[in-house]
Amino acid sequence: MEFPFLPLKDGNSIPLMGFGIGTARYKEDPENPLTRDLFDILKATIERHFRHIDVSNAYGTEKELDYVDLYLLHSPYLAKKPSSLQQISLSVEQVKASGRGKYFRVSNHQRPHIEEILKVATIMPVLNQLEFHSYLQCAHEYLPWRRAYGVEVTGFNGLTPITKARPGPLDDIIAEIAARHQVPGNAVLISWQIAQNVVVTTTTTKFGRLEDCAVAVQPKLSREEQEKITQVGLTHHFRA
Repeated sequence: MEFPFLPLKDGNSIPLMGFGIGTARYKEDPENPLTRDLFDILKATIERHFRHIDVSNAYGTEKELDYVDLYLLHSPYLAKKPSSLQQISLSVEQVKASGRGKYFRVSNHQRPHIEEILKVATIMPVLNQLEFHSYLQCAHEYLPWRRAYGVEVTGFNGLTPITKARPGPLDDIIAEIAARHQVPGNAVLISWQIAQNVVVTTTTTKFGRLEDCAVAVQPKLSREEQEKITQVGLTHHFRA
């Protein structure tokens, strides 16, 4: 299964399905012995055509990593004032200048944070990683504004409506759509997110669930199905 791609402003593109290393295999020190199960599942993801791997040096699993396509500024909240955030973003631009990263992206940045970066940026972040799902549609107002500046969205916790927010108003709707397309409920939510052109970041420690990711990009939700999930989701706010 080949995953769809999202075009970026400069003509390049990013896979709309990403695999996150996650915190489940966190190590205190990357000098520790090789995490064999992580090696094995990453090998399996690549064999299943994943080309977007989401990592963090905080997980202690990146001893040999010396280049990234996307360098992530994880949080704006360590900056105590706007000028500090601006200085941090300019420092991140040096990663691209050094050749160690092709693009830079941010995470958990709200509109005021992006506006401060815009005042000084010579290189705009191409992505903002946020919690995004049908019960937390930051994209409904904020996403169009970001896209005007070429900033797309990577979503995490996309399965929240069926993993953490039950019971909820979408329970029966997701089940009905899943039955119609003969796919599991997680495939419906991932397909809805991809239809919004929001990059999906998923993770698992179970090899069998990697197959679910391939299934997840198969259902093509109708506009009516997409709109129903969107509108009903907007009636219920939930943050994981």
